[in-house]
Amino acid sequence: MESKKGQGVVLVATGPVYVEAAIRSARSVKEHCGPDLPVHIWTDLPEVCAAAAGAFDSVERIENPHRRSKVDHLWRTPFERTLFLDADTRVVADVRGLFSLLDRFDLCMAHAHRRSHAKSATTSSSSSSSSPASASPPPVEFPQLNSGVFLYRRSEGVVAFLKRWQEVFHAAALPKDQVTLRELLWTTDLRVYVLPPEYNVRYQKYIDAWDAGEAQPKILHMRKFVDEIKQQTAADPASSTSSS
Repeated sequence: MESKKGQGVVLVATGPVYVEAAIRSARSVKEHCGPDLPVHIWTDLPEVCAAAAGAFDSVERIENPHRRSKVDHLWRTPFERTLFLDADTRVVADVRGLFSLLDRFDLCMAHAHRRSHAKSATTSSSSSSSSPASASPPPVEFPQLNSGVFLYRRSEGVVAFLKRWQEVFHAAALPKDQVTLRELLWTTDLRVYVLPPEYNVRYQKYIDAWDAGEAQPKILHMRKFVDEIKQQTAADPASSTSSS
């Protein structure tokens, strides 16, 4: 494998709303983890990201953007140890300790919350794919992991896994990337660790339920971070993606 940098955070964002969300997410990384933890982004708006103060250390253009562009880029990480964050995330505590998990594990994600939703029950074998991720679907006791907070090592095995995910995702033509990810995780020999829920907090109700002696949020992953930007844009149609 070619030599890479030590550890860092990566994001993938396309379109003005999600790029603005990614800028805010990156700034939250810098605020809580320090300016020395590098943050890289792949985007279709590289000029905007490069001009965003206090956000990104490196920027690469996405040539063929789509809604799930992350599946095309995670294996290209510039780091040996990577924390991927969806654009609709906010880091609210120092999470640099996560990288030590990669001393023992290859991939780390938290469980997805949904179980009975139709999208969660879909499998690649039930799609039109000629190359399903697995010959038979995993049992319901093996639910999806949420790919919005994704910690991983850059090894030959992990890169091969991520490239395979890219392949089967496009072959399945399903709207959710976690369907094929779940099936690949079911059959992989890679060492997978399930992150505690505080590292991927999807809903405010969990924070409200935790008392001082229980889990405390580390990474918020909430739709409201995108909705807020959409509302701001609707209120001021002349506004553009922030770069200051």
